[in-house]
Amino acid sequence: MRITEVRWIVLAAVVGWAAAGSLAAQEMSPASSAPQAAPTLSLDQGPVAVPEPSEKAIRYYQTGNVLWGFETLWGFAVPALLLFSGFSARLRTFAMRLGRGPWRTLALYVLFLSGITAVINLPLDFYSTYLRPHAYGLSNQTPAKWWSDVAKGELVGLVFGVLAIALFYYCLRKSPRRWWLWLSLAAIPLVTIFLLVTPIWLDPLFNKFGPLSNPALETKILALADKAGIEGSDVFEVDKSVDTSTFNAYVAGFGATKRIVLWDTILGALNEREILVIMGHEMGHYVLHHIPYLIATVFLILLLGLGAIQLSARGLIRRFGKRFGFTELSDVASLPLITLLFALVTFALSPALLAFNRSLEHEADRFGLEITRDNHAAATAFVKLQAQNLSNPRPGTLFKLWRASHPPLGERIDFANRYRPWETGEPLKYGGLIREEPR
Repeated sequence: MRITEVRWIVLAAVVGWAAAGSLAAQEMSPASSAPQAAPTLSLDQGPVAVPEPSEKAIRYYQTGNVLWGFETLWGFAVPALLLFSGFSARLRTFAMRLGRGPWRTLALYVLFLSGITAVINLPLDFYSTYLRPHAYGLSNQTPAKWWSDVAKGELVGLVFGVLAIALFYYCLRKSPRRWWLWLSLAAIPLVTIFLLVTPIWLDPLFNKFGPLSNPALETKILALADKAGIEGSDVFEVDKSVDTSTFNAYVAGFGATKRIVLWDTILGALNEREILVIMGHEMGHYVLHHIPYLIATVFLILLLGLGAIQLSARGLIRRFGKRFGFTELSDVASLPLITLLFALVTFALSPALLAFNRSLEHEADRFGLEITRDNHAAATAFVKLQAQNLSNPRPGTLFKLWRASHPPLGERIDFANRYRPWETGEPLKYGGLIREEPR
């Protein structure tokens, strides 16, 4: 590589650090480091009011929108610069000299490109996942833990990235016209395997998983799982408090790897009734077959994204090939072009994809209410979630369209307050999936 190219990489990183520093300076006010106190909630069974967001939560919401916009543009700009500067082609040539073979060249190219983009993106990653959460009292992570997680994530991403990119170019070279279809179809078993192994191989790389510290609660969770028709599950507690003060729970894997997981932070933040409602929601994802929907969604995104690349990439190469430094899409130097086009397609699809995901989350809320019939606990859990995670319960339309993977918490609290078909004798939507008495 030339000295000027090294300078360009350094300059891009410096720009990233400058942008991160500017954003951080706006948020590192003395008041911003204090965590938001959870509200005091009534213990009765009446409707729960949606709290007004605090000034701190509004600031977190507004600055988060600015950060999202900057990161989105940055995600387009980096591959575009790598592409139009001809840097990707020169990097491929450099890898070719060292690799002396197509597949060694590909592996070296991906290794070098991953390292360069990691350096370029490091400032914003550090700001968005370390500085900003600490500034708002949402993170407990030490610098050593953050760097360790980043290193592990990069290594895991590199291994899977090399394999995925090798498969991509193999299909592209073997079937120049229908590669996009074969790759989309190949994603179905690959994503299935990934979801199968993630709970047992990947997640434990970043946090410690152990048995639930509250045996009585574990017994009630397993009884709820049995009522939902989920059998043979293990309940795990994960030490997320080393990373964050926010909380979450989920049902992961399927078949032999199925497990119910609670962050340790949720155990101290919610009471037993609230935890059971949240677990009912997470079990709903499993019982309502949302995992197959997820796999089908990945297939659809790939089909549309890769199809769009097939239709547009060769025209762009004919027009800008001299600047790009390659004349065939099957040249590994085309990777930034593929990345850029796929990012543009997924950005355009985001409102539809997020709306679909919100519908799944809403149905999981419905299942959680039907299996527990504890509306008050559901609403108070969402209120605590709003306070602890500094959420805006009534975000703007653009946020909902482009960023919201879940229904806004204000809508979820409203639904928890009003959805009571069992009180009026109406049939439950998912009554056929719920056992009246656990076995």
